[in-house]
Amino acid sequence: MIDAVAFKYHDYLAWRDLPDECPPWQTVFDRFTRWARDGTWHRVLVALHADADMDGDLDWLVGVDPTIVRAHQHAVGASKGGSGR
Repeated sequence: MIDAVAFKYHDYLAWRDLPDECPPWQTVFDRFTRWARDGTWHRVLVALHADADMDGDLDWLVGVDPTIVRAHQHAVGASKGGSGR
């Protein structure tokens, strides 16, 4: 089940396009959304972060790629009708 979710998000697939070796997509989707609502995914992430941090496997360095993070089209130019200062 977890492999199916990882496969879906790794390859940007639609739920219906999961490989045949995965459980039925409806089952994976239902369990994924149920776990998202009840906080299971958050608890898993917190536990994995804690384990990796204790093992020294995290350096907490974050990189942002400007080709992915873009400003809104209206945020790139000067305001219209300004004083021109």
